Amino acid sequence: MAIIDFGGVKEEVVTREEFPVERAREVLSKETIAVIGYGVQGPAQALNMKDNGLPVIVGQASRFKRDWDRAIADGWVPGQTLFEIEEAASRGTIVQMLVSDAAQKAIWPSIEKCLNPGDALYFSHGFSIVYKEQTKVVPPANVDVILVAPKGSGTSVRRNFLSGAGINSSFGVAQDFTGRARERCIALGIGVGSGYLFPTTFEAEVYSDLTGERGVLMGALAGMMEAQYEVLRANGHSPSEAFNETVEELTQSLIRLVDENGMDWMYANCSATAQRGALDWKPRFKEAVQPVFNQLYERVRNGAETQRVIEVCGAPDYQEKLTAELAELGSSEMWRAGKATRSLRPREAARQVDGSTRGIGGRGTN
Repeated sequence: MAIIDFGGVKEEVVTREEFPVERAREVLSKETIAVIGYGVQGPAQALNMKDNGLPVIVGQASRFKRDWDRAIADGWVPGQTLFEIEEAASRGTIVQMLVSDAAQKAIWPSIEKCLNPGDALYFSHGFSIVYKEQTKVVPPANVDVILVAPKGSGTSVRRNFLSGAGINSSFGVAQDFTGRARERCIALGIGVGSGYLFPTTFEAEVYSDLTGERGVLMGALAGMMEAQYEVLRANGHSPSEAFNETVEELTQSLIRLVDENGMDWMYANCSATAQRGALDWKPRFKEAVQPVFNQLYERVRNGAETQRVIEVCGAPDYQEKLTAELAELGSSEMWRAGKATRSLRPREAARQVDGSTRGIGGRGTN
């Protein structure tokens, strides 16, 4: 493993240079990797492994026609590489649990009975294992239990793979029955398209992930955007101006500078007025939101957020309610202004943002 200095703290990471895809193929050559679920992470991870020459099949309930048909459209063949969930799990020596967290609880009895001694049970989230009292997902002692958690959505996992960039992922081993769990885990991490892998535990992954997606990555970001947009609109600014100052400049300019060289570099490449305002107001925002993050982390740690996910997302009518919630978000003035703004971007830039350049990079092997 390579030793990297992360802000003064040295950590170990695994890179594609020291563990190339050829080695992953060798490690996994006698396996059958069953990807269970073709919704969010499933398509990206399955296609990336397939493109990397790994032995992959897909398990998807055919009654969910949209996902089943998507799998067929992506080249998976019913009865050959595409099966019902239980059939795929029975064929797999590595069973990748990539259905939603709530669905994992529902299908676990069917998965558990398909596991044989020496199989590996793979997760991309620590949810089901860490909160086993709520999910009832308790693996048998005679299988490996491993984790590869890409730090991005399925869309990003696939898109970054096709571009050759890869995506950062964490990896961990909760149970090593075969003595090969770590090697299997790293090989799968490289196979699904990771740029580099950093070690974690199931507990650390789920605590950080649930906090991050409710916080900066999704919940806090959306909430702050709405708050600023509404203040600008209430003070007479047009939808176009409010959206550009709230969202467009962030996503199309500033965040890209942060990505290139960090927050300090982004500040250094802004006007003196912007720099001063950012430096003066940063402590005020931190002071305002830190108590919220402390409350959020505690709810994650004590299982309150997990219980919320299981109860709400496991309801029979959840998809209908979710569709309505997302429609309400998308039909708000701010995001209708965003749609109009995106339509005015240069055509090539719009294509790159909406993902229609997906085929770039050819086979996308690492």
